[in-house]
Amino acid sequence: MSNSEHGVTAIGVLALELAGGTVPARAALSSEQAGALAERVGRDLAQWVPRVRELELSLAGAHFDPAEALRPGWPLHRRLDELRARAPGRDEGPRLLAFGADAQGEVPLPFQADPALAGGNLRVLPFLLAGDADTVQEVAAALEEVLLAQGMAQADTALLAQEAFGAQIEHARYLTVHDLAAMMSMQYDNQGLAALWPVLETALLAPQSSEWLADAPEPLLRYVEGEARMALFDPAGWCAYYQHDRADCERLKRVYEQYLARQRQMAAVLEAHGVPVLYVHIEPGQDARAALDA
Repeated sequence: MSNSEHGVTAIGVLALELAGGTVPARAALSSEQAGALAERVGRDLAQWVPRVRELELSLAGAHFDPAEALRPGWPLHRRLDELRARAPGRDEGPRLLAFGADAQGEVPLPFQADPALAGGNLRVLPFLLAGDADTVQEVAAALEEVLLAQGMAQADTALLAQEAFGAQIEHARYLTVHDLAAMMSMQYDNQGLAALWPVLETALLAPQSSEWLADAPEPLLRYVEGEARMALFDPAGWCAYYQHDRADCERLKRVYEQYLARQRQMAAVLEAHGVPVLYVHIEPGQDARAALDA
């Protein structure tokens, strides 16, 4: 569930698992295709939580990398909510809204996916449910209970998405954003990035808080004030901070290069999730943690 200037919303995604190595032919659906898909999304969600029918459903008819959906402030869902707020018919009962490509087939700027994050085998379509706050809260809680375990899209929904996007879809399922975050956490664990997840989780769920990654031999960083401050050591400073034996220069040179590569990997993941990275140069003898606190 999310709070916005337009009210309380329940937010989630339709996740499309693609066949290995394939890429959808189209980035966004036509308005007609997006509307047809939104109808099926609403029907599918209502089979688990009937009170979904009492709420307004908005769907982005464009697909994104999961990292784009998991960013502080939920910007994809916020853009969807802004479009919903401007759409006509707000006082005429629950609406079914879908936003896709324009009449010329161009993807509008709010829903242009980051090309640098294309190519993954999981793509997601954001949706949100809006309406009476108590109903939204009840529906959001119910979706948290059922989607992860039961949320496979019906076959005709998956087929429509496959044909409309020109994609080879192996599985289509619904997830709350918390479900999606849990899946990404497991994926990062499998990729050896488990140490970074508490930082990302703080940025997503408690962006006004702070979080440290300070477990050697990982890069030293602190999330605070909406950015990740990463300590940048020269070889001597790195050697001193991590208490390496400076006598073994050749071995340490290779380890230091591996450390820098690890920094670049973590910075790329943070930036994919919309967390800016600020490198803080640590002078020889300087207190590194105090420098990141400044």
